[in-house]
Amino acid sequence: MEPLDFKTIAQISQGFTPQNEIAKRAAVRTGVLDASFNADVKAKLNRTFSIEVKTGAVTNQKHSGRCWLFSLLNTLRHDFATRYNVKDFELSQAYLYFWDKIERANIFYDHMIETAGLPVDDRQVAFYLAGPGSDGGQWAMAAALVQKYGLVPSYAMPETFNTNDTAGFAAALNKQLRHDAIELRQLAQTGATDSALAAKKQALLAAIYRMTVIAVGEPTQTFDLEYRDDDQQYHLDENLTPQQFRDKYFTMNLDDYVVLTNSPDKALNKRYTLPSQNNIVGGKPIEFVNVAMPILIKGTIAQLKAGETVWFGNDVLEQMHRKEGLLDNHLYETDALFDVKSTMTKAQRLQYHEASVSHAMTLTGVDLIHDQPTKWRVENSWGKDNGQAGYFVMNNGWFNEFVYEVVVNKQYVPAATLKLLTQPATVLPAWDSLA
Repeated sequence: MEPLDFKTIAQISQGFTPQNEIAKRAAVRTGVLDASFNADVKAKLNRTFSIEVKTGAVTNQKHSGRCWLFSLLNTLRHDFATRYNVKDFELSQAYLYFWDKIERANIFYDHMIETAGLPVDDRQVAFYLAGPGSDGGQWAMAAALVQKYGLVPSYAMPETFNTNDTAGFAAALNKQLRHDAIELRQLAQTGATDSALAAKKQALLAAIYRMTVIAVGEPTQTFDLEYRDDDQQYHLDENLTPQQFRDKYFTMNLDDYVVLTNSPDKALNKRYTLPSQNNIVGGKPIEFVNVAMPILIKGTIAQLKAGETVWFGNDVLEQMHRKEGLLDNHLYETDALFDVKSTMTKAQRLQYHEASVSHAMTLTGVDLIHDQPTKWRVENSWGKDNGQAGYFVMNNGWFNEFVYEVVVNKQYVPAATLKLLTQPATVLPAWDSLA
């Protein structure tokens, strides 16, 4: 390695020229993003869409990483709103959040027992220990929770301080789960029987259940469905279980949907699975079909045309103006500001850790000009004070560059792509770019 000497420093300092002075003044005064903001973008992102699914008020995940849950529940509540004429009906995110914590603890304990023979700094073990009580998730994880535990209205199990702001509870869970990992690994390493390990695991799960009830509240077992529709007609259905509510009022079969992924850092036209992030033992597995971007776009448009919104995974931290609700791949021209070139392909961004699937939102509309998409209407879960009453507008360039997953019904997927689901799945490591 070569040390950085003062002669080299003197030479590289010549890279700042008088032509850069104006850019420096703007950046120092207003910040890099404001100084590089492309004002032309806003004029192009008007909020008129040729295809738009009618939706109501947005939800708000607040200070939590539950976007993956919110987005799935948004697609389900939109279906309920249309079917039963009740626009702003909301489903309980807290209910599924509760069960996710219990299920994740259960599968985490299994991982600790299964990997007890590996060193604690093994890459896979380290992944499991990095955030066992964290919030983030995938579509299949949310679908697995709905399939096992059902649904409840938001009033039947409302948000609490610890669901709206999960940091404190997550820290307590992480600490407890890592402590428990020490006990389970030591038991397994000393040759404990399967029955002894199972008994210990159950005792540990009881403590996690207690912690979650204290932080979130006990999960709803039965409730009365009570609402007025948009014509002010009163409705009451008494003593429903969450599973009965799901089966009686929701027609979406989550097994009819497929996650179409565009992750060009790996081979296309293949089926992949990510078992390290499954949240329910025996539940719906996390799997993707990795295809070219036009297949994602075509399937998404077809589903929107049919009047159904679309869950999608994306990198919302790229080229986004939160307050104005703008998503455009040329929103900030930082290369021009700094007089550099940092352009990377989508595959390169994934390979070199510039990209991640950092957020999930819901597509509710698209603007087609000469049958080609130009911009998209996006329902976020950041509350009504961002964007236009919580809705963002996204140009098609952003879709191509920063959208990595869409979840669409199989009927909108080409037969050749569906055939990939019958192929053996390639198992992705826990540290894959789609994790």
